[in-house]
Amino acid sequence: MATVSVDGTGAGAAAARHPKGLYYLAFTEAWERFSYYGMSALLVLYMVNELLMPGHVENVAGFGGFRAFIEGAYGPLSTQALASAIFGLYAGFVYFTPVLGGLIADRWIGQRNAVVLGALSMAGGHVAMAFDESFLLALLLLVIGSGLLKGNISAQVGALYPRDDEARRTRGFAIFSVAINVGAVFGPILCGWLANEYGWHWGFGAAAIFMLCGLVTYLAGYKHLPARVERRADEEAKLTSHDWTIIAALIAVMFITMFHSIAYYQLANTFPVWVQDHVDLSLGAFEIPVPWYQSVDPLFSIIGVPVLFALWGWQARRRGEPGDLAKIGIGAALAACANLILVAAILVSGGDNIHPLWPFLYAGTLGVAFLYYWPTLLALVSRAAPASVNATMMGVCFLTLFVGNNVIGWLGGFYEPLGPLRFWLLHAGIGAAGAVLVLLFGGALRRALESSVRDEPLRPGAETVEVER
Repeated sequence: MATVSVDGTGAGAAAARHPKGLYYLAFTEAWERFSYYGMSALLVLYMVNELLMPGHVENVAGFGGFRAFIEGAYGPLSTQALASAIFGLYAGFVYFTPVLGGLIADRWIGQRNAVVLGALSMAGGHVAMAFDESFLLALLLLVIGSGLLKGNISAQVGALYPRDDEARRTRGFAIFSVAINVGAVFGPILCGWLANEYGWHWGFGAAAIFMLCGLVTYLAGYKHLPARVERRADEEAKLTSHDWTIIAALIAVMFITMFHSIAYYQLANTFPVWVQDHVDLSLGAFEIPVPWYQSVDPLFSIIGVPVLFALWGWQARRRGEPGDLAKIGIGAALAACANLILVAAILVSGGDNIHPLWPFLYAGTLGVAFLYYWPTLLALVSRAAPASVNATMMGVCFLTLFVGNNVIGWLGGFYEPLGPLRFWLLHAGIGAAGAVLVLLFGGALRRALESSVRDEPLRPGAETVEVER
């Protein structure tokens, strides 16, 4: 998660004016992100190095049918390609189920109960991950739990404030996002260290414990939280032909951003395997745990925000700050550059014993690329989408990540046949394609959208968008 812009009011001055529920939600989400990113940083490496190996894979309940289903779609897969496909399906459905989770909460059980059930399901999933036999059950529980928790807890943050209190809601989401980034940074560090020193299941066990800490925190603040987020009166309004034009333009923008997503999200899939096999992780007597690189991206999302605000402010004073579509294009170009960093590392080193600084630069550049494209997309959709389908269109944004992660899982099957050099060059080309599409069609899309929303860049104090990775 990252915060797109920051309200000018100091957090300390604002703290006393925020509802108590905000802090319970922020700490709950910090624990949840700690467990989610900690587990995700281990998952591909765990499958490649242990679970899918002889002596383990035979123990996974239902795995024969599951593998037959995947290979029926993708063809015969090596161990690495199978791990990539499984991770792609898992990560994809993590972004699909929140649509269903929001529907269940809105129509039947309310956001508060949905979050509790989601936290219980995710905690159960982390515990199940500690055993070979229950691996597929673990993934299912994590996907279901994420669907119930992810969108509903964010909706509760907004529901803590009156509809007309936009300034305080902005500060509230800023506080919420800081907690999320902290969890995203430290989860892979601790879980990765435990897995490296004591074994995989210690890392997964830590993720389970921290998810339970999140549940306890949420229950402690239960009475301070809204049970249900009310629907707006205008949500049933009929769409006009002009509204459909706006929707079509937004969908086209979302399609373009999928090129960036594909170039970006390989960070959590094939990248750890490449690091493990080709990077010299020794720093004297200390060996860098591979999952630690998953912390670099959210770290740059924290430190990159004030730097980008300063840059955009400087550009704005000279009437040169990029608009929303231009920022999305820049993000795609930066994602391409990040993958070219790995290409350069392979060419310079000959492919092996690569210095650990190279993957650090790759992950850091992706962190900056993320700030350019994904927050900007959410801000654009939230402002431009017709009121009657605004929430639905925000959900569609996350469905692009469902598609993108499944494509990434499929592309991971080409890592071994292509070799690292051509594989990362392919992803650089995919990111560059997104930038080219913005150059070709950005003007037309901007004109289609500007009748609904001015294509203005986000500025400090203007808006805050909570961003889920």
